[in-house]
Amino acid sequence: MNKKRITFGKVLIYFVLSFWSLFTLYPFIWVLLNSFKEKNIILVDSFSIPLTTFTFDNYKAALYGRYNILRAYLNSFLISGSVVILVIFITAFSSFALARYEFKAKKIIYGMIVACMMFPIFSIIFPLQKLLYNLGLNGKHFGVILPQVAGNLAFATILITGFIQNIPVEVEESAYLDGANVFQILWHLILPMSKSAFSSAAIFVFLWSYNDLFLQMLILTDEEKMPVSALLKEISSKEGGTDYGLMVASVAVIAIPVIIVYFFLQKNIIKGLTAGAVKG
Repeated sequence: MNKKRITFGKVLIYFVLSFWSLFTLYPFIWVLLNSFKEKNIILVDSFSIPLTTFTFDNYKAALYGRYNILRAYLNSFLISGSVVILVIFITAFSSFALARYEFKAKKIIYGMIVACMMFPIFSIIFPLQKLLYNLGLNGKHFGVILPQVAGNLAFATILITGFIQNIPVEVEESAYLDGANVFQILWHLILPMSKSAFSSAAIFVFLWSYNDLFLQMLILTDEEKMPVSALLKEISSKEGGTDYGLMVASVAVIAIPVIIVYFFLQKNIIKGLTAGAVKG
């Protein structure tokens, strides 16, 4: 029976990874522990385990108090869900065209798509805000959805185009010989075979939209329309001082979807990114 050799290199790797995991998880553990304490105790002793002072009052205030986290959740899923659907729908056609068809200025168009990732939203915020004002979208959910769709199209297009280029073109040629049209090939062949790439793109687009505090704060001013990220900013900067119990409970509630997505879909993320990065 062969025994695995334990080398100094492996021990060092596991030690570094363990330390990094602890360093990464500690802030969330700290937030979770303090979310079950009374707000006065958090200020005095924020590093203890709440054995005798355990309470759900902070979560009750977060979910059913003035700052309605449940309503903010609905706003977040409305915005992020709409962004994902629109980005994936547009990207399905644009990526298929870039991967399979030759046309004039194709390289220029692809280069412009890549260049779009080099400009952060901060660099175009003034013309963007003026455009949204002229369209009457300030203070509305669609005023956040539209820029987020535009901001995520470049990444999704590059990722999915690279994946489609790795699919053997003979599969499509056989379908063409059987009488299939372009839309049938895209729907019945390309989409099912590119499922991991589309899943990865959808996950990243959802998370980026969900965590996009800057646009949400800039466009949405009505508290009832705010998603969770913007509402958390309101909680942390309210008049009369910050309620740290309410704030840490809100952070814990807001982080749940992100943790669930990464925990259950991490294989899809890795598979889609590695496959789409081979060629593109």
